[in-house]
Amino acid sequence: METQDNWSGGAGDPKTSGGAVAAPTVQFSRLNVNAAEFVPSFLSSKPSGESVPGPAANSEGPPSDRLQMDVEESANTNVPLSKQAEVAPDSWEDAADSEAITPDGDLIDEDADGEEIVVRTKKKPVAKEETKSKKEHVNVVFIGHVDAGKSTIGGQIMYLTGMVDKRTLEKYEREAKEKNRETWYLSWALDTNLEEREKGKTVEVGRAFFETDVKHFSILDAPGHKSFVPNMISGAAQADLAVLVISARKGEFETGFEKGGQTREHAMLVKTAGIKYLVVLINKMDDPTVEWSEERYNECKDKLLPYLKKLGFNPAKDVTFMPCSGLTGAGLKDPVEPSICSWYIGLPFIPFIDSLPSWTRNAEGPFILPVVDKYKDMGTVVMGKVESGEARKGQSLVLMPNKTSVVVDQLWSDDEEVTCVGPCENVKIKLKGIEEEDVSPGFVLCDPGSPCKMGKIFDAQVAIIEHKSIICPGYSAVMHINCGSEEVVVKALLCLVDKKSGEKSKTRPRYVKQDQVAIMRLECAGVVCMEPFKEFPQMGRFTLRDEGKTVAFGKVLKVIE
Repeated sequence: METQDNWSGGAGDPKTSGGAVAAPTVQFSRLNVNAAEFVPSFLSSKPSGESVPGPAANSEGPPSDRLQMDVEESANTNVPLSKQAEVAPDSWEDAADSEAITPDGDLIDEDADGEEIVVRTKKKPVAKEETKSKKEHVNVVFIGHVDAGKSTIGGQIMYLTGMVDKRTLEKYEREAKEKNRETWYLSWALDTNLEEREKGKTVEVGRAFFETDVKHFSILDAPGHKSFVPNMISGAAQADLAVLVISARKGEFETGFEKGGQTREHAMLVKTAGIKYLVVLINKMDDPTVEWSEERYNECKDKLLPYLKKLGFNPAKDVTFMPCSGLTGAGLKDPVEPSICSWYIGLPFIPFIDSLPSWTRNAEGPFILPVVDKYKDMGTVVMGKVESGEARKGQSLVLMPNKTSVVVDQLWSDDEEVTCVGPCENVKIKLKGIEEEDVSPGFVLCDPGSPCKMGKIFDAQVAIIEHKSIICPGYSAVMHINCGSEEVVVKALLCLVDKKSGEKSKTRPRYVKQDQVAIMRLECAGVVCMEPFKEFPQMGRFTLRDEGKTVAFGKVLKVIE
């Protein structure tokens, strides 16, 4: 009984022998039921005779703290459940729920039934547009005879525009000195593989880029050696502007320009590739045999001009000559010092090409990209220049002539990852749905809605430029069209075309010879992607080569089958 008295005494009741057992039971039940209703008004409204359970009975902390907690609890229990949501949030969870946002930045709202609905606030296409190249793209191909200094000029331009740092060039210089090739170090910025560096000859088309405030220039460094002319043709097919590099050194200019030299052939090939503008850089002006001589500069210029005029370039509008030195960088970014060269007052090379008017772009047309190269890198990657239209990430395209449906997985414009590419950009596209072995240079990636034409037999207008004997039906040669090459056979000669008047002969010729223009029917060994020249000039031009020489060039008139 002593234990019970002590326990109940905490409630403040008198110790009586009769009520010792009953009192704790009553007090215990009231304490349990009314525990949450401790409010100041309640305490004052109770009859004075009734006992109030003290804090010592059910609290371990100080009385004031317990009272404060009870007041907060009772405040919550007195408010109806429906209105509790309107009370200001007390916890971080409530605060987060009051304005819920998805990881994408979309707001979460509730409809009339109380179900959550996501309110889209962000439109995805807007984000995609942000990763598109904003500057105008210009593709520049460097052409000319072997050892004219094309790769060195390319490397020097990259250094002057900050695309190659000084440390890298110093490393190249050390390595080149070890091989007794110290003047080659600049070209190593573009000639990246071992074979090219060992021999000092470019084999494949080197790629790099540099930017000015207005334009983004892609450098295509074409090989000068006659064995690699097919590679040079594929480089010229991607260019908007050609830079013909001439060596002013005594003996070197003459070798390049004589018959059999690459200066003539390259100039002719860029004209047939549809390049309208030509910059002629007369390089190696700092050479001891030249020493910035105006006389030598004019001699090179006077020998070249008649030939360029014969090819169809207008000397007044389409051709610009300028002196420079690829090794020292004089005349490329900054003007040559008047103390060295006082006679040339024109713009240096980079500011000049930056000031050229914009090229026409066909952004509205269907997407067309002739494939120049392909490789495997976690999928199939194709390279090329966008000739028309735009492509976006996730877009479905078709690869002709195999008619394979593919999906764009990733896009790069000059090594920068983007979500959209447009005309005249040099791009890499990773494709889903095709293996690397099933793609060849010359294939065309195009819009499924308007795929490019393809065929084996076509009619073309062909101009014979250099061929010792006559050309008859049955003659075969290698045709280079856009970025691909295929063997073709002359099936029939349809008529001759007069060069001056453009009139066609009434009778079918039995043969054609050098300097004649004829319309002939040609048959390819396989199916080739092509378009009539009138509809799409970039895919309607071709070159015929035989025995390592360029024999003829022409344009597609009609695709038969």
